Amino acid sequence: MRRTVPVALGEPEVDDDVQVTSSSPSRRPQLRTEFDFQLPRGYLDGDGVLHRSGTMRLATARDELLPLYDARVQENPAFTTVVLLSRVITSLGTLPGITSNVVENMFASDVAFLQDLYRRINAEGHTRAAVVCPSCEHRFEVDISGGRLGES
Repeated sequence: MRRTVPVALGEPEVDDDVQVTSSSPSRRPQLRTEFDFQLPRGYLDGDGVLHRSGTMRLATARDELLPLYDARVQENPAFTTVVLLSRVITSLGTLPGITSNVVENMFASDVAFLQDLYRRINAEGHTRAAVVCPSCEHRFEVDISGGRLGES
C-alpha cells in the first residue's frame, strides 16, 4: 500500500512520482511518499528467514536531525546511516519492526542498495536509473527499487 498526500494547486511541479487519482472530479495530483523495494541479497533473521521485500518512506528533517543526538552516532559518525535507515524503512518482509540492530546485521551490499535508494527518493524524487546495454548500447531506464521476477 502506498501512502499519498494531496498537492495543492499552484505548488511547484512534482517529479514523476505524482499520481493522479480519479476519486474526485477535480483529479488532484497525489505525492508519493512510500517506495517499495527488493533487497539484492536480503536480511537473514535469527530464525533463518530471509526478508527481501520492503518499503521505505520519504525522510523528514526530523529523521535527519535525530541521529545527530544519538550517542552511537556521536561516538562513530558512520553509524548515522544505520540509525537513519532504521527510521525510514517502514517494513521488511514479515519483521514486526525495523531497528538499528536489523540494519547493522544486513549484508553490506543491501545497506549500499538502501543508501542509494534513500538518496534517489529523497534527493532526486524517483527510483529510476538511466542505463546503457553493454552489447547494443541501447539507452533505457530501469526502476532500481526492484519488483517482480523479470523486472529490474
